[in-house]
Amino acid sequence: MIRSLYTAATGMEAQQLYMDTISNNLANVNTNSFKREKVQFQDLMYQTLREPGVRNVEGSLSPAGIEVGLGVKPGATERLFDQGSLTQTGNSMDTAIKGDGFYQIAMPDGSISYTRDGQFVPSNDGTLQTTDGFPVYPQLTIPSGASSITIGADGQVTATMPGQTNSTVLGKIELARFVNPSGLKAMGSNLYSTTDASGAPIVSDPGVDGMGTVLQGYTEASNVQIVDEMVGMISAQRAYEIVSKAITVSDSMMQVTNAMKA
Repeated sequence: MIRSLYTAATGMEAQQLYMDTISNNLANVNTNSFKREKVQFQDLMYQTLREPGVRNVEGSLSPAGIEVGLGVKPGATERLFDQGSLTQTGNSMDTAIKGDGFYQIAMPDGSISYTRDGQFVPSNDGTLQTTDGFPVYPQLTIPSGASSITIGADGQVTATMPGQTNSTVLGKIELARFVNPSGLKAMGSNLYSTTDASGAPIVSDPGVDGMGTVLQGYTEASNVQIVDEMVGMISAQRAYEIVSKAITVSDSMMQVTNAMKA
């Protein structure tokens, strides 16, 4: 009887983590380029009371054994990088990636982080950076007085300089993609860092080698689907309730056993 109490407890802990993940998804429903997470569960080890295929006392082969499962555990939280909806902003500094790829962001420690959030702003010296002040890599600078700033689908940035009629190329936005983007480590602030699971970044120009293209004047919304998260929330609540009921029933059975008299 004690086994069922501990087994049910693992189920309640697993559903609590499921709810925590759903809550984070819903909290970021309006976060630019946020990618929802999905919890993957695995069953725990089994206590084998009889091995499958053993012979019974009559000598016949047992077609199945007796194994009692000891519960469930979270196996992973997988981040799903499907495309979020694109919203037109009209801001020439806003960009969105249509397809695969990440922007490269230079961090203060010299490392490179990655993001899908293309809501960039120029610094006081014209350097293109995130809203937290981290510059885009390779560095792009918008000169003072530049007008008609254009960011092409191939990432090329051009502008019209004072006293000139032709456009001047200021630089190019390069994108990175990963063999396993779900292996990236979330750092907060819409940033990700590489891990051994994600593999090394594959850097290329937008629109080349399977890389997505850049859309100027757009931002990518969160890919969280509220209806799906609500259904998951109800499922987690019902599972939590029924597992807690298993603990209550097990406790009642133990009470009956303890109340028995010789």
